[in-house]
Amino acid sequence: MTQESVLVVDDERDMAESCGYFLRRAGFKVKLAGSADEALEHLDRHRFDLVITDLKMPRMSGLSLLDAVKSRDPDIEVLLITGYPGIKTAVDAIKRGAFDYVPKPFDEAGLMERVGKALAHRRVKAGNEALQERLREGAARKMTYQSTQFAEVVDEVRRAARTDATVLVLGESGTGKELLAHYLHDESDRVGRPFIPLDCTTIPENLVESELFGHIKGAFTGATRDKIGLFQVADGGTLFLDEVGELPLAFQAKLLRALQERQVRPVGGSKVHEVDVRLVCATNRDLEAAVSTGKFREDLFYRLDVVRVVVPPLRERVGDVGILSEVFRTNFVAKNPTCRIEGIAGDAQEALAAFRWPGNVRQLSNAIERACALGKGRLIEMGDLTDDIAGRGSAVRVTSRSDVSEETFKEMKTRRVAAMESAYLVELLEKNNGNVTNSANAAGMTRSAFQKLMQRYGIKSRDYR
Repeated sequence: MTQESVLVVDDERDMAESCGYFLRRAGFKVKLAGSADEALEHLDRHRFDLVITDLKMPRMSGLSLLDAVKSRDPDIEVLLITGYPGIKTAVDAIKRGAFDYVPKPFDEAGLMERVGKALAHRRVKAGNEALQERLREGAARKMTYQSTQFAEVVDEVRRAARTDATVLVLGESGTGKELLAHYLHDESDRVGRPFIPLDCTTIPENLVESELFGHIKGAFTGATRDKIGLFQVADGGTLFLDEVGELPLAFQAKLLRALQERQVRPVGGSKVHEVDVRLVCATNRDLEAAVSTGKFREDLFYRLDVVRVVVPPLRERVGDVGILSEVFRTNFVAKNPTCRIEGIAGDAQEALAAFRWPGNVRQLSNAIERACALGKGRLIEMGDLTDDIAGRGSAVRVTSRSDVSEETFKEMKTRRVAAMESAYLVELLEKNNGNVTNSANAAGMTRSAFQKLMQRYGIKSRDYR
């Protein structure tokens, strides 16, 4: 495992060296800087996972350095050390992107606990392309809709955000349940604190407790070092459990106890950790039916079902299809400057509105992105839509001579290469159940190169899990 790197910034040399000593003893690579200017020089030359900086420094404050760090690399976590841990300062720092603050004087245990949480949060982001994209672009804050049905759902979520009540979001796959969970977080007092999503279907049954509660070194085979669980990473923020109905029955009692006592105990450990977490859960399953068949604990169900939000499928809010289609088209064009699509033709809009969308918003997004990648003209036409959406049979579309004459060789080549590459990526992701690392290996590419291609074509790994 790659050794994680930390930059410590403090104009008081003794304080910086003390902090560096604790970090090196814990196995981190450490560099020290005596000023914000020196820190920026280090950041230009080296890669860091975490920056720990004093708040009060001459010339440039810790808050200004925080802004500079985030502008260089928004994925670097930042901890602020302050002798004046006022609420206003803490809130301001967190809203500007700091993970947490460390009050002076600090001890080794307190410092390392915050360092562990911050780096665990960075690892969660690094392993979750969808979360990383959302945090960078602020996509979760923008709710796009026109229908009264979805407007009522958004209003329910906004009102629920005023409290810390547990929220259960119900709806079909692809309706935007995670988007609503993130919107709730952003509308709450916890905005700026971690939003941690977990798809419960992606975690092996024997690792669920470790993933959520953490474990200590040696707790089981393969536990080569201590691990902070997602409850602790989300401390002060929101933990979103998607497909909560898939949690193993044996673990459900432990989850209920953690929620009631607001405490977690890592696997193999004896120390209990207090946690302050807003829990939001989602599922496309009928949990009440699962309770009646003994597959889901009744007491846990009632603990989760405090505020229930039911998200209608896209076919019941047809008024949203047009505006969402335009948003997806605009986003794709912004990411792909060679794409010439400027709008959607009238008959294509009618076909999109008439379709039933069994895959809901996720399917609509994929359909528009595909049409943009393969379309040749200035508008998305009926011929750019799949046969099922356009209401055609299975006949293969033939490019006419007039179509070909409207584009240059370079434009034709760009379009066909894009179609081939995007189709190839989708095929690999489907074959590997959305696992980017395995897909990249199968393609003989690095993970980062594969991800860049995914971003170019607006392909999201979560759509294939």
